[in-house]
Amino acid sequence: MEAIQNYIQPKFKLIGDDVTTYLSNALELDMFLHIAKHARRSVNPPKDTWLAVAANKRGYKKHPHFQIGLFDDHVFVWFALIYELPMKTEIAKKLLDHYQDLKALPANFVISLDHTKKDAFPISDLQTEHLERFRDVKKAEFLIGRHFQKTDPIIQDGKAFITEVKKTFDTMIPLYQISTD
Repeated sequence: MEAIQNYIQPKFKLIGDDVTTYLSNALELDMFLHIAKHARRSVNPPKDTWLAVAANKRGYKKHPHFQIGLFDDHVFVWFALIYELPMKTEIAKKLLDHYQDLKALPANFVISLDHTKKDAFPISDLQTEHLERFRDVKKAEFLIGRHFQKTDPIIQDGKAFITEVKKTFDTMIPLYQISTD
């Protein structure tokens, strides 16, 4: 936990401030930075950590949001719709209406159906059944974005990484707008 607090969270603050300002301007909406505190942990670190950017100052889990975070082997950049979202059914229906748009996203995009697991699959493997499950199962989630392996040179170049994050978020802004209409 000490390494996360002393090394990762300060970097998240720098990245998060930049990305929050960028998203606020792009969406013409006040967006707020949330950095995972892992408050219930005192000794054992979590298997992942993240920052989230949402339009709510008090929290992000009940809202469509953007995430940047890491597991031991990769960095993830997500547009996230997690299980605590109260309008999940309606959002899933809208995403089903835009299924072909989702399938047309860049080939390097991936999907996750559980934010607690590092598994993801290529956008090309997305099926309507995934969105139907998100719509129908209370604990189902839907995250879409990109993974950068820890060996990817872009991870070592802060400016290049932020540029890629912003490009990724630009691609996902229409999904955010669909989800918040």
